[in-house]
Amino acid sequence: MKVRRVVAGNDASGRSVFLSDDAVPHSHEYQHLPGQAHARIWFSGGVPSTTPPEGEPTTDEGPLFPAAGGSSFVIVQYAPDSVAFQPGFDGAAAGGEFAAKLPDLAAAMEPDSPGMHRTQSLDLGVVLDGEIWLELDGGAETLLRRGDTIVQLAGRHAWRNKSDQPATVAFVLTGVSDPAGS
Repeated sequence: MKVRRVVAGNDASGRSVFLSDDAVPHSHEYQHLPGQAHARIWFSGGVPSTTPPEGEPTTDEGPLFPAAGGSSFVIVQYAPDSVAFQPGFDGAAAGGEFAAKLPDLAAAMEPDSPGMHRTQSLDLGVVLDGEIWLELDGGAETLLRRGDTIVQLAGRHAWRNKSDQPATVAFVLTGVSDPAGS
């Protein structure tokens, strides 16, 4: 997944400048789940600062979920659900790859309810392409299409791509100190 990231900030005199303009350094196209991908745009583990970080703020396999007050910006491309039902699909390999690349998200997944999870974050999302279903407790669902937005307040949920094309969603996760369900 190729995503351009432009970072703007201030120089020593307070003048706004471009700090970088390049492809995000940490993105992944899943080998064992064709059509699934993610790009880690920016990560601030704690309270954000306008001072540029010393090094790259994202990692290839580090946390996705920020601590309270922190933020994480990620773009996710969801493969159609039907990919998991194709002959030769290796669920164990797909799960292992997912756990290696997004370990904290994988740990939040419920083994008895595939895809269902709860994050300790306020999640803001916008569908960039395709369509995707948001599933909540009790099977409640709503369809989101290109341009639709979602505000997820630490609720238990799953993303379902019932179409035959990938769906792409951009998310900003903000860590909360008062997680739901605790």
